Amino acid sequence: MISLRQHAVSIAGIFLALAIGMVFGSHSGVLTALRPDHGQQAKLDTLTTQNARLGGQLTASDAFLAGAQGRLLGGTLAGHSVLLFTTPDADHGDVEAVGKALTSAGAKVTGTIALTNPFVDSGQGDRLRTAVTNMIPAGAQLQTASVDQGSLAGDLLGLALLTDPADGHLRATAQERSLILNTLRSGGFLTFGDVQPAQLAVVVTGDGAQAAQDDRGSIIAKFAGALRGRGAGTVLAGRAGSADDSGPIAVVRSDGPLAGSVTTVDNVDHEIGRVTTALGLSEQLKGLTGRYGTGARASSLTVAALP
Repeated sequence: MISLRQHAVSIAGIFLALAIGMVFGSHSGVLTALRPDHGQQAKLDTLTTQNARLGGQLTASDAFLAGAQGRLLGGTLAGHSVLLFTTPDADHGDVEAVGKALTSAGAKVTGTIALTNPFVDSGQGDRLRTAVTNMIPAGAQLQTASVDQGSLAGDLLGLALLTDPADGHLRATAQERSLILNTLRSGGFLTFGDVQPAQLAVVVTGDGAQAAQDDRGSIIAKFAGALRGRGAGTVLAGRAGSADDSGPIAVVRSDGPLAGSVTTVDNVDHEIGRVTTALGLSEQLKGLTGRYGTGARASSLTVAALP
């Protein structure tokens, strides 16, 4: 049987080629501009052909991985439950595809909670912190090491919605969970449908384009870190830009404690990233953390073969 490691190695070449293609593609505009004065037409034509071929390889790779999800992930998360969180810039298609990958891995997805723009707006920090600190479940205490809005909100939602990794017990009653969720929804901080507690969490974010606005990247990163502190595992998954500059994945990877606790995946818009998100949760259950994808500070393309 072909191992996960062998599968990962076989597709790594395709994505390395993709990265090269992206470089070529990003320079095509420059070459076009230079063409009239420097006779770059032949070179431009060659690069355009190469880029088209690499794009075709990427499409084929995505199609292969989509069809092979069951073989790659089957049973990886069997018996485990996962709650999805989405940021305002998360792509709906990415969220659906991640949910499908988790299901292919055998996990039960217990619901999706969508964080809104006010949730990740530093200007709404005082209002969010006030709401959070007035709804702590009976007998519980929030972590006091970090009092920023992302950490506090993640800590509260982790208490209310993630089971205790030590014994699997719930730390909030159904009434307390309902109060917390409905109060935050009434305040405009989140939306949700049917939601049940889970063991694990995945936070799906976007391309980081708005990360600097209202300190969003840091708020999302710290939210994911706080969830990890309350559950059995958390993966923060986004697109390539989320690993750059002040994007949420970039913030996690540049912060020692966060980088050591939250697994990050920076290519969730491709099938390899969705598969890696599910595999990353499996690693988290084993006490391991990774930085996956092709973006800044990624340690490898995907997860190595699990023992």
